[in-house]
Amino acid sequence: MQPVTPLAALLSRLDNAARLPGRPAPRLLAVSKTRSAAEIAALAAQGQRAFGENYVQEALPKIAALRGQGLEWHLIGHLQSNKAREAAQAFDWVQTVDRPKLVAALARHRPPQAGPLNVLVQVNIDAEASKSGCRPQDVPALAEAIAAQPALRLRGLMAIPAPDPDWARRRAAFHAMSTLFEALQAAHPEVDTLSMGMSEDYLDAIAEGATMVRIGSALFGPRPAKPQEA
Repeated sequence: MQPVTPLAALLSRLDNAARLPGRPAPRLLAVSKTRSAAEIAALAAQGQRAFGENYVQEALPKIAALRGQGLEWHLIGHLQSNKAREAAQAFDWVQTVDRPKLVAALARHRPPQAGPLNVLVQVNIDAEASKSGCRPQDVPALAEAIAAQPALRLRGLMAIPAPDPDWARRRAAFHAMSTLFEALQAAHPEVDTLSMGMSEDYLDAIAEGATMVRIGSALFGPRPAKPQEA
């Protein structure tokens, strides 16, 4: 009997977690930051297609090395405006759009032959001072700005709730995101993606309506420890 791979086990858990009748399992985004092109290729060989990177400069060599393999690349880290050109040209999705200036920059630099860039609005759902993302009340205007750009395609919302040890509060943040998502769908019926939930809390995110979860360590294993300085 062939051993069950971490990818197969995780996909089974995602399928089981989507318990509502007729509701599909959420899409799996493999978080590949700090991982090598060889590690990504190994997971791609098992059938995983979508990969998430936090930093444009780290991702570009991997994207180049694995070009032609039919992979889908998502930027899931904070995007500085001066990196918008590279992001718009290299990625298939940008999940961290949180200000009008970034909308304009991505639209301006998206190559026409690449087709519209898939975009999620990142929401700072817990109002964390140290975290990127727009305020919940700013979502409608930002979504309208994205939808007005032919070079962009509004797909939905993304959030990274605070890692609160109180799981009830963390679950409440996911619920608040789900409510925002439903309101966005009412205004923009084409949106289809609510990206939330990571390795330690994805089951709660799915229970509150996540359609995409971002998983790293549960797929790739723990990251190697950084060598200590002498």
